[in-house]
Amino acid sequence: MHTPLPPSPAARLVGIGLRPAHAAALRAMRPALGFLEVHSENFFADGGPGLSELLDFRANYPIGLHGVGLSLGSAEGVDEAHLTRLATLVERLEPVRVSEHASFSRARASGTLPASALIHAADLLPLPFNEASQHILVANIQHVQERLGRTILIENLSAYMAYDDDAIPEAEFLAEVCLRSGCQLLLDVNNLVVNGLNRVKRESWQAGAAAFEEADALRRARAQALDFVWSLPPSVVGQFHLAGFRWPEQADQLFIDDHSQRVSPTVWDVYEQALGHLGERPTLIEWDVDLPPLAVLLDEARLATEVIVRASGAQLGDDGGL
Repeated sequence: MHTPLPPSPAARLVGIGLRPAHAAALRAMRPALGFLEVHSENFFADGGPGLSELLDFRANYPIGLHGVGLSLGSAEGVDEAHLTRLATLVERLEPVRVSEHASFSRARASGTLPASALIHAADLLPLPFNEASQHILVANIQHVQERLGRTILIENLSAYMAYDDDAIPEAEFLAEVCLRSGCQLLLDVNNLVVNGLNRVKRESWQAGAAAFEEADALRRARAQALDFVWSLPPSVVGQFHLAGFRWPEQADQLFIDDHSQRVSPTVWDVYEQALGHLGERPTLIEWDVDLPPLAVLLDEARLATEVIVRASGAQLGDDGGL
């Protein structure tokens, strides 16, 4: 495997998700990227070609692990077998970062199932923003960090529902979790905008509005996302995620955070404002559905590098960044 080209200072902060469809092109092109990120659970097997290929990439790029199955917000605690597999992967890979979602998917069964059964929802379910769930999330994060012997990051969620007993603003809730547990926040800017758009849409439905005006919705979603950003102490944020979302095809549909599009202009704008408030942080371009050619992801990474440079007031070097 060839040694990658050295990235410019700003480009060292920018990475892309490593997907099997792009592996051959990555080896051939040797792009100047700061890091690659993979989903932890895809590499829980003891061996195989996938893990071998990842270890090859690890020889030349820093690797981040991003999980979807720890269920950090579960009142039943984390799955110890799952955590053991993650710990084994962390020890083998020595990743630059380990992250998960501030969500739950593991719960005690009810109804016709035995009361002792635990079920897995196979989804990232949102938490109620109250003191009880905050206590559970902090305890589970601390347990995971003690088992892994390192700090982890937790990601704010794209949520398609809310709870009647929400009592703490989300930004305040997550910042307090980070401060109490010692973890950091993986700030997904796309999720902020998607959540804002869906709140605006629900308000439109509740008001019986005949039309949903796109420009006004984006303006209001941007304002909500920035309120979230301004509420965060810079010390708790350790990474950014950027991705694209799908605009609803029908009036009765919500916005879906499916990582199938280029980053939207609104997300780029909020990201630049976040850099100004929070400072430079490692930034990942996510793309999971309808994968484009690798060149498209690299172009998104180039744009992220340019935003970092612009936000810092610096200038691109002669190599133009990426």
